[in-house]
Amino acid sequence: MQENEISFIQQILSLNLVPKTNGTQRGNNTLSDFSGMWCGVFLWTAVSSLVFHLPAALLSLATLRQHKTARFMPLAILLMGIIGPLCGGVLTSAAIAGVYKAAGKTMISLEAFIFGVGQSFCVVFISFVRILATL
Repeated sequence: MQENEISFIQQILSLNLVPKTNGTQRGNNTLSDFSGMWCGVFLWTAVSSLVFHLPAALLSLATLRQHKTARFMPLAILLMGIIGPLCGGVLTSAAIAGVYKAAGKTMISLEAFIFGVGQSFCVVFISFVRILATL
């Protein structure tokens, strides 16, 4: 049991956010099935979204805690950090995994990391640049 826990932690720390179910695949970080690719990209999207939104929520909590109505803004920021990946991240991660599967390619863990963090970075970039406000 201790060996499985250590290998699970090692997989997560080595960018293998999707743990392998078979112990014989220890050195192989490729994701070849649709569900593995989708889950890898989606989990990195969710984790990176929380990494971006959690400091923003804590900062707004510290600065707006005495405001009458704006003290609930950290809750809205955290909800956007959770609901965004659950709605949009699921679809875009499935699209990325579908393209990889249709092309017959395998995905390594680093690619899942890049696609997941890239999705969150695009959301943060569009939010800061305010491109949507000009449309």
